Amino acid sequence: MSTSPSNPPPELGILEELTLLKDWCLSNRVAAFLLVALIGSVAGFFGIAKLFVNGHLTAAQWAAEAWVGDQSHSWMVPPISLFLLWYHRDSLRSAPKAGSNRGLIYFLIGVVLFVLSARCLQPRMALCSVPFLVYGAVYYLWGGKVAKIILFPCGFLIFMIPFGVVEQATFRLQFVITGIVGFLTNLLGIKINAIGTTLTAADGSFNFEIAEGCSGIRSLTAMTMLTSIYAHLTQDRTWKMAVVLLGSAFFAIIGNAGRIFTVVLVARFYDPTFAAGIYHDYSGYLFFPFALGAMIGFSKLVNCDFRKAVTPQPPQTPPAVAPGEAADKGTVKTYDY
Repeated sequence: MSTSPSNPPPELGILEELTLLKDWCLSNRVAAFLLVALIGSVAGFFGIAKLFVNGHLTAAQWAAEAWVGDQSHSWMVPPISLFLLWYHRDSLRSAPKAGSNRGLIYFLIGVVLFVLSARCLQPRMALCSVPFLVYGAVYYLWGGKVAKIILFPCGFLIFMIPFGVVEQATFRLQFVITGIVGFLTNLLGIKINAIGTTLTAADGSFNFEIAEGCSGIRSLTAMTMLTSIYAHLTQDRTWKMAVVLLGSAFFAIIGNAGRIFTVVLVARFYDPTFAAGIYHDYSGYLFFPFALGAMIGFSKLVNCDFRKAVTPQPPQTPPAVAPGEAADKGTVKTYDY
């Protein structure tokens, strides 16, 4: 008796999703009230209350002004988090839902962080409170199963926080890139004086300054963001995610060092003006895909099962043959006509 394969659940449209949300609100009035109160409170404290910069800016306004330059990637973080929630919509819909008071712990951590941010006039701490507020509210309203699904989308919101350590990392990366490029050029016999963040040809034909934009902090940040999403969607172990994430940072730094190295080569063997101009501005679009491909290849390597390659396979035995078949195969039949 053959069984027909089970059909996947039909895809729900926006109207169906809104209908389900309305039904949930009607059947869970207290939880719906708490959810609306949370959304209103977050909107009020982050978008209306001017608590920072001598009472001139809200947390949202401060973030909008801080999301420039090396932090311009932060504009993409909230939409990506929303996309990840949409990507897991089937899991969220089918997950068992049972509220848990344990979510209040995370929610209170978020409240404390925001209060401290207002007291210490540190808007970064206000942004740090957002993941805790969202995760704690979901944990409290729908339980640990749902909270586990949204853990990464909430944690991904950390990328929208403009950390001051980025500026220090930029400064250190400038020296790292200068040292790597100076070593490679001298290894090839191209005399380069690497002093501080400056690369100067021994014959004085060109002089390059490794500025903040050339440090690779942007490519490093972009690579880290993309890798975290890729690892979340493809890796099944936490240690694999961590290893792939560390590898991506290494590939981003090496890729940027290779880009600056080729800039020096173009300046040495072709034209310094072209190297510092057009080639410098567009070479990043050539090397970033290589770093991204190296990260994907490294993730494949992490998932290889090397035990199968080194474990000897047992010899294959021929299939058992019935005695009658063996006799038939061992004799030649002749026929008289």
